[in-house]
Amino acid sequence: MIQNRQRRVSVSLEPLEGFLAQICVRLKLSPDALDVCFVSDAAMARWNQEYRGKPGPTDVLSFPADGTVTRNGGESSGNQKSKKVLRPGETGKAGRFHTAARPRTARIDAGTKSPVPDYLGDVAISPETARRNARRFGRTLPQELKILLLHGVLHLMGYDHESDNGQMERRESRLRRQLGLA
Repeated sequence: MIQNRQRRVSVSLEPLEGFLAQICVRLKLSPDALDVCFVSDAAMARWNQEYRGKPGPTDVLSFPADGTVTRNGGESSGNQKSKKVLRPGETGKAGRFHTAARPRTARIDAGTKSPVPDYLGDVAISPETARRNARRFGRTLPQELKILLLHGVLHLMGYDHESDNGQMERRESRLRRQLGLA
């Protein structure tokens, strides 16, 4: 599911939902494996500071459901990112991005009130920052948002471009070509 919780940049959700479905098919993920939320630069800056210790907004942050892995931000330029390893108790609140205060880190089944086992987590994207990056890299905003969706999903799957000797970059490049983003 993709939600838009910001108003500064017009975002067409339908094509991005279709693209996210393509990503899920390629990566053999359930369509319910993750949620994406477009947020303001202000919200992204708060989370970037809280989870990465970096001031200002970034373009994408991934919030794994288990809370035990690193949480990474990303910039589509391939620049180095820092990460923060979560300590016990730093898992955030459950809920479907129901507040702008914090993303959720676990999906709860409404019927059983239990965590959904194959839920990967949440991806937050700032369209404001994405628009600036798109201009800088000579891409359209829809292209940039698709690249960020893919990047965020790969982080949720455990890829980490800071420590994987190029695995994530190779996988992301291959998927970009397959998905028409090369």
